[in-house]
Amino acid sequence: MSVEIEIVRQASDDVVAALSQLLPQLSTTAKELDHEAVGRLLAFPGNTVLVARAQGRIVGTLTLVIFPLPSGLRARVEDVVVDEVARGQGVAAALTDKALVLARESGARTVDLTSRPSREAANRLYERTGFQRRESIVYRFVLDEQSVNAGAP
Repeated sequence: MSVEIEIVRQASDDVVAALSQLLPQLSTTAKELDHEAVGRLLAFPGNTVLVARAQGRIVGTLTLVIFPLPSGLRARVEDVVVDEVARGQGVAAALTDKALVLARESGARTVDLTSRPSREAANRLYERTGFQRRESIVYRFVLDEQSVNAGAP
């Protein structure tokens, strides 16, 4: 499969439709995206959204987030998803390779990502790409009405 990777700059109908179709394959709790939400995502200065096209159809996406910290410019790979019908054909590798090139060009010191252990194929890909497992514990605090107001007087 021939795959072309491009940076998305506008919330076109095909991009919104593709992201709306791909995102549920990654997360069952993610909210549906509309033009406004995709526009905000693309307008955020630290985000670079990549899509993979095969025969003109969007079959995968990846978001590269680049941000400054006191310890230096850092990057994260987020929300990598490839359509079920295109998996195992090099789409995620092409997206990841492009993200690493862009991170390097930006001057980022490191690129991090997280992946669930159950995503065995994705984890093998990341290790083949050169990512190294780190001894770390990832914590998450879910911000919702109750948790935000729980500490309020």
